[in-house]
Amino acid sequence: MFGSNKNAEEPKKAVTTGSTNALNALVKGTSMEGELRCESDLRVDGTIKGKLTCQAKVIIGPTGVVEGEIRCENAVIEGRFKGVLTVRDLLNVRETAEVEGDISTNKLLVQSGARFNVNCKMEVGNANGQGKAADAKSSSHATTRTANSGGKAESRN
Repeated sequence: MFGSNKNAEEPKKAVTTGSTNALNALVKGTSMEGELRCESDLRVDGTIKGKLTCQAKVIIGPTGVVEGEIRCENAVIEGRFKGVLTVRDLLNVRETAEVEGDISTNKLLVQSGARFNVNCKMEVGNANGQGKAADAKSSSHATTRTANSGGKAESRN
């Protein structure tokens, strides 16, 4: 264009940004199987079966379903999760959530009404999941916690 004598366009290059404000989304009606890796936040309103590794926050929306393994910095669960979940900092389980499996987290918030049937190991110390177990008993025995709609939690070893 304008005095250019090039006959072919140059190929466009992919642009990557280090922005932590980016949000990836798997919308309702979309499903995937396999392994997914992302550096920024991920919102799941569809279905994932497999392994998810995220360097930021994973949000499973009210219609979201994840079966498999998740490793992330923070997580908010409003939908369904079944499998192995490793959260380096805060796991927030909302009242609409159904969670089943093995959980490892630094901090845990379970709202009244959530179905939370898990073996849970909580770490104390740094947020990268490399801290020490909360006490000797919790590091050698799995604890199952069940939260029901009445807001009561039961703990069994």
